[in-house]
Amino acid sequence: MRRRVREPVRIRLGCLAVGKRRKSHRSAAADATATGNQASRSEKRQKIRDVFVPRPFEGLTDEVEWIALRELVPAASAPLTLRPELVEEYGDRPVTLATVLPMAMPAIAKPDGRIFLGLQRHVQSGDVSRDLAEALLCALRTEPGGTVSVPALPGEGPRLQDVLVDGPLDITMHDGFEFWLDPGADEDPNVKASLERANASIYPTARLTAAPAAYWCQVSDKSHVRWVLPDDEDAALAALSRLSAAGELTLGDQTRFAGMFRAHGRLVPVWDLPRDPGPERWEEPVAEFAKRYAAALADPSELDAAARRARQGLLGRQLTLR
Repeated sequence: MRRRVREPVRIRLGCLAVGKRRKSHRSAAADATATGNQASRSEKRQKIRDVFVPRPFEGLTDEVEWIALRELVPAASAPLTLRPELVEEYGDRPVTLATVLPMAMPAIAKPDGRIFLGLQRHVQSGDVSRDLAEALLCALRTEPGGTVSVPALPGEGPRLQDVLVDGPLDITMHDGFEFWLDPGADEDPNVKASLERANASIYPTARLTAAPAAYWCQVSDKSHVRWVLPDDEDAALAALSRLSAAGELTLGDQTRFAGMFRAHGRLVPVWDLPRDPGPERWEEPVAEFAKRYAAALADPSELDAAARRARQGLLGRQLTLR
């Protein structure tokens, strides 16, 4: 036979049920103090709002090259020019954009006053442009040779477009990361070993002249051409769909349209090529394809049935870079 458990007697006061024993005034005061302290701590720990910006390099003259250096190119650099107001505040310190820096650091303040700004980094917010601008400003505030400390989430503030004099990027491609080093630094055995490991991760990459932001690379047993298209995603996809329906999407014999991926608000088509020959062989085919693409892009008509089917096929062949 089950024993019935007697429930505690409760007395209803207004609409609140409480036990017979009421809290003492001291206990209530302690709770109020704790609540106040917690509210104060919450105010101090205000969460930084992170906003996703799909086209962080929008408005920059070389938007597609910024995207390519961030997403496609292992080792390259380009000089940047600070806005006059920043030069007046921090001095005329030379700034170099680098695809990646040691340990994917956001920025380096060199002992001679130079600043290196890294495009490819591990920690970032939803606005890449804001991240880069904050890293640059942190480097400018850092004494030459000091360690640059950059917040993971910078919050609101100036973006790249606000801190740089805009213009075409003067890109230099590198076979290795020696451009990181100060003169004589490679004589240190530890630095030399670290540099060799970093250089071993680089795959051959060449910038093509046939189209802006078009790059040839050789990975494992294949070569590829990857091109950051400068146009709106929908318009670019429609043009590629027309070319696919017409059988004009390849770069010639022994080539294959592998697919495409999205990067910072732009489409990047990818072609598989034979491992050999080198990049010079593909200048003319890419130039010819660029003409076909421009013609398809200018076509104002609606996509026909074949082009619509091709569009669905292209959407199903989106790639992910690894």
